[in-house]
Amino acid sequence: MVPMEEVLFEGWRCARLVSGNTEAFVTLDVGPRVIRYGFVGGPNFMHVAPETKGLKGGSEYRSYGGHRLWIAPEDWERTYVPENEPVEVAQDGDAAVFRSDPDRWGIQKEIRLTARPELDGFGLLHVIHNRGSKAVELAPWCLTVMGPGGVCLFPQAPFVPHSEDFLPARPLVLWGYTNMQDPRWTWGRRVIRLRQDALPPQKVGAQVSQGYAAYANHGALFLKRFPFEQGARYPDFGCNFETFTREDMLEVESLGPLTTLEPGTSVELREAWYLVGGFELAEEEDRLADTLDGLASTRPL
Repeated sequence: MVPMEEVLFEGWRCARLVSGNTEAFVTLDVGPRVIRYGFVGGPNFMHVAPETKGLKGGSEYRSYGGHRLWIAPEDWERTYVPENEPVEVAQDGDAAVFRSDPDRWGIQKEIRLTARPELDGFGLLHVIHNRGSKAVELAPWCLTVMGPGGVCLFPQAPFVPHSEDFLPARPLVLWGYTNMQDPRWTWGRRVIRLRQDALPPQKVGAQVSQGYAAYANHGALFLKRFPFEQGARYPDFGCNFETFTREDMLEVESLGPLTTLEPGTSVELREAWYLVGGFELAEEEDRLADTLDGLASTRPL
């Protein structure tokens, strides 16, 4: 069972969960949102939107920051649903469960956290329930909003010589505002880097078969594991990973396959989070890639 206590953070009641040397705060007044994640007593790796700190109630959508569960493809009505009311909290075996009420579409969101103290991490299970009367096509979409000053890192698909495989292997999806010449990008052979800085928005999506991405900040590394299903139909031209940044934050996002969710059924998307202290962000490409691959290989989904 995850140790859990109620605390006040940024104006909200939150559940504080501890796993090894790390802690996660989950909002109880709104959400569910993981609004803080970091080493115990250390900096918060999450972004908290200053203009909405402590707000609750009301019918407008608010970008609180933190980690949230959404539905894809992105749609103003079904995706940007207000999450301004208290959440249900419970213990289910070794999991702490945080659940919203169904929205007007009949969609209910749930996040379950379990501790992985030996690796300074948490397992997260995201569940979307269809409590409505109609089937709906959607994909679970997990957005982790990181604080400023860091670098997002995600791997390229392994290199294969032209003589061995003629087919494409590295889907990369661009948005209308994506600028591949933006100085925040580094398009490496094995690792793509996106630096957070006070510049206009940037976004890309990709198919990351290795099932991990990371965010280096505060002299440490936030490592996010997520699944990849070969042959599955992912949203946004085949993305199971996306990253977005603007002047105050950067998002590390995972997506599940598109599915037709019948009334009374649910769909899940798992993630695992780990913090690695004393992380050196190597400039040399192979050294960085080998380090990230090694960390991911010892930290399971």
